[in-house]
Amino acid sequence: MTENLSKPDISKANDCPPLPANASGLDRIVYWLGIGLGSGLPRRAPGTWGTVGGLIIAIPLLSLGFLPFLIITLLSCVIGVWICGRTSEMMQVHDDPHIVWDEWAGIWITLLPFSYMSGAPAHFWQNITQPFAIFALVLAFILFRFFDILKPPPIGWADKKVAGGLGVMLDDIIAGIMAAAVWIFIMFVLINYLTSN
Repeated sequence: MTENLSKPDISKANDCPPLPANASGLDRIVYWLGIGLGSGLPRRAPGTWGTVGGLIIAIPLLSLGFLPFLIITLLSCVIGVWICGRTSEMMQVHDDPHIVWDEWAGIWITLLPFSYMSGAPAHFWQNITQPFAIFALVLAFILFRFFDILKPPPIGWADKKVAGGLGVMLDDIIAGIMAAAVWIFIMFVLINYLTSN
């Protein structure tokens, strides 16, 4: 139903399609998850604001440690296919830019190496306030937005060729993986440089 309706021009300000008046209780929950608990509502750059929302939500999740954060991230990708697909149906637009659950999952994937490197959860809140940790978080955000906006192959292919909820999610999943790989490389080079001087 939603595949034939065009995606809004993201270079312009766009209103978020409203929740249908007859939506069930479950659909209301799905809709609010789809728009990132409201982080995807801004008329301009909802994907960027949605990523900010996902980063904010990620910080307490990161404090749980690597394995719980990995499980949460994997679950967010799996259920995200349904959340994004159902939200698209309610909005009657395939991959409306105000649907940002995919950005949440994408930035969480980008943060997986950070989670692994953060060490024991007991020291998380002390370590997260250090300048190097803040730099690492900001770098993850910038890299994910870079790949999500420019959509180099295969991200652009997934964005254009895969339909439904999987299509909404897949390009951000790939963007998150690519951003994580570049993050690891930059951090490896930086840490080696700092430890050798």
